[in-house]
Amino acid sequence: MWRRRPLIIDMYERATNKVFHCKLGEEGYIMQPDIKWLDDPQTFRVGQIPAHSDHKFYASAEEMERQESSLCQSLNGTWQFAYSKNPMSRPADFYQTDYNADGFGEIQVPCHIEMAGYDKIHYINTLYPWEGKVYRRPAYALGKDKTEEGSFSEAEYNPVGSYRKSFDLEEGLRGKRVCIRFEGAEQAIYVWLNGEFVGYAEDSFTPSEFDLTPYIKESGNLLAVEVYKNSTAAYLEDQDFFRFSGIYRDVILYAKPALHVEDVWVKPVFSPDTQAGTVSFELKVSGQKDTGVEKAVAEYVMVDREGGVCLKGELPAGTETELPPQTLEKVNPWSNSDPYLYKLIITLRDEQGSVAEVISCEIGFRHIEICNKVIMFNGKRLIINGVNRHEWSAEGGRCITMEDMEWDIECFKRNNINAVRTCHYPDQLAWYELCDRNGIYVMSETNLESHGSWQKDAVEASWNVPGSVPEWKEAVVDRARSNFETFKNHPSILFWSLGNESYVGDDIEAMQTFFKEKDDGRIVHYEGVIYDRTYEDTVSEVESRMYATPDDIVKYLENNPKKPFILCEYMHDMGNSIGGMKSYIDLLDRFEMYQGGFIWDYIDQAVYAQDRVTGQKVLCYGGDFDDRPSNYEFSGNGIVFADRTEKPAIQEVKYYYGLHE
Repeated sequence: MWRRRPLIIDMYERATNKVFHCKLGEEGYIMQPDIKWLDDPQTFRVGQIPAHSDHKFYASAEEMERQESSLCQSLNGTWQFAYSKNPMSRPADFYQTDYNADGFGEIQVPCHIEMAGYDKIHYINTLYPWEGKVYRRPAYALGKDKTEEGSFSEAEYNPVGSYRKSFDLEEGLRGKRVCIRFEGAEQAIYVWLNGEFVGYAEDSFTPSEFDLTPYIKESGNLLAVEVYKNSTAAYLEDQDFFRFSGIYRDVILYAKPALHVEDVWVKPVFSPDTQAGTVSFELKVSGQKDTGVEKAVAEYVMVDREGGVCLKGELPAGTETELPPQTLEKVNPWSNSDPYLYKLIITLRDEQGSVAEVISCEIGFRHIEICNKVIMFNGKRLIINGVNRHEWSAEGGRCITMEDMEWDIECFKRNNINAVRTCHYPDQLAWYELCDRNGIYVMSETNLESHGSWQKDAVEASWNVPGSVPEWKEAVVDRARSNFETFKNHPSILFWSLGNESYVGDDIEAMQTFFKEKDDGRIVHYEGVIYDRTYEDTVSEVESRMYATPDDIVKYLENNPKKPFILCEYMHDMGNSIGGMKSYIDLLDRFEMYQGGFIWDYIDQAVYAQDRVTGQKVLCYGGDFDDRPSNYEFSGNGIVFADRTEKPAIQEVKYYYGLHE
């Protein structure tokens, strides 16, 4: 039996003329990892399952009712772990099944390596964390022959976490196709199972999934993961935050039954004029060998909040299946004031009529459009009373809990906050569900910020990436694709954002093209285009600015504006701030095209640590860890402290946001 090279490798080679390293063994082509991938922006996913919807799936309707899937198995918990300062000193053979790991310690997953006591805690805003210590240039920025090989693969400081986890398959996963999902790992990961290389991934903030089926056993499995703190992805992940590494979100095994919904895209459409709606969906179904996907059936039923059936039927469930738009004479629209959700349940049955899988999606009917240069939501002008929100916990860094997220939602609601920008990366999967259920409008930001290269562009233009450098285009378009494909079914998402503080160029224009070709009715946002107006008509459907004064806004809106105006960041809440908010809120009554904005920001980034003098547990900010370069207390911009104590400034937010609900 010959094992094929993964299709994604073949497709990527054809698109880029790059050749991945494979060896020919007894079972055919086997991928071989290459540490030089760390240096190449064109290599960002190897062997990965394409991004897909985050729908829930179950083995039966009874499991769905209990919200417990026998098809999923958590690998969270204690893992074997070794820390290395750089790639040269890592235990390169640690993934082998006969490797002696007696010298390994332990680490909890999920957790940042730095929060577990390894490496150093480092906060930086605009610079790259190595600046002032190591001179680097982005690969290909000076031309096609300037690959900057060795920048990260041979760096004296590029910490590596070597993780090992032994596990047995739970009963519900046995005999099925088994995959693994890393919901978040910074910043580049190599994955092996039972000594065989599985794949490579970048993009720290969207799920990375791999098919383990060729190598999985019912018991005695060894999973090995190598996590590098820096790769070329570091140029694209230069957000204003603490620089962490490691597996910091959940790790999940999941099994695909004989028939499995790989992806579902539900398209509810609401008509504000008639209060009617239509709903359609697209399914992608896969089957185990000889299961006969072409003879499968997809039964669908949509129920309202009270459990009443609104729609039902069945379709032949081929590899790709589409339900054309179905009309509903009246639907309850989804909004901040009434986040009304319907549930769509799809049951796959095999040719004998047996249930193979049940999936569910919560959907909402709402309509967003730009009409006469004004953003309209469900037929009315949209007003954004928003905040920017990093994922944060003083105890865990960006490794946060469901309790943290639920507290944030309640804080939003009691303080009249109706919108959130996921600065500057996609959040945990559960966050979007909470926003759906609580009526929080979401600007879903793609994981992109290249601030450190952009600001040098003013002095020396060749620095900027992604810019219009062709070798960086596919990496950023892929990040946009992952953002879209994962979260496309969430009614709370009103805007797709192309990222933050990365200037503009052909590559970001290509991201916008991707979103608009999907034509899902949402609005595409990006702020950086204001620095190069040559892209004004092809990047961003809104005029978005940071920290524009009220006079700046008036000047724009009184000068024949092209687009509605949003402040993606304003009211920078550092120290004794938020004064003058009235001058912005008053503009909402003067200009219909001014639609509000997102306060910078929601929560301080600070870490609990022991004070060296008093021995007490205190909140420590940038610079408190002897981290250099650092932007020090600039990590504290929130309207709540890092321990989620509300600051006095939030009273101002609650009052003024309450004037335009």
